[in-house]
Amino acid sequence: MKISTKGRYAVRLMLDLAMHNTGEAVSIKDISKRQGVSDKYLEQIISVLNKAGYVRSIRGAQGGYMLKKDPKDYTVGMILRLTEGSLAPVSCVDDDDMVCERENGCVTFYVWKKLNDAINGVVDSITLADLVEMQMQMSDNYVI
Repeated sequence: MKISTKGRYAVRLMLDLAMHNTGEAVSIKDISKRQGVSDKYLEQIISVLNKAGYVRSIRGAQGGYMLKKDPKDYTVGMILRLTEGSLAPVSCVDDDDMVCERENGCVTFYVWKKLNDAINGVVDSITLADLVEMQMQMSDNYVI
């Protein structure tokens, strides 16, 4: 499974909002400059995040976007599933109600299930707050 630019940029966009969580709205243009991503592409992504209730839109000259919840309340998995859909490596271990008729006699099912569990375990255990902390530590260690 490969995460698309939409999913990666959604995580970066949400991280940018969390990093600049000052109580004031953050403009897409500012995020675009900091992230090096087209503002048109970010507008498409923010629309999905807004419809899902992950961000709040503020209109007007000082408008922009803010996180609706605290950064600790968003996981990387939530953001990726919203933008990418299922993170399952194969359909037989997808979260849907589909039951694979070969599951009991298919040894490879075990591999795909373990991989799926590992992927979900990682992305569901990392919050935006964790990423903010990691980003701040990386910035503190930077020396010219």
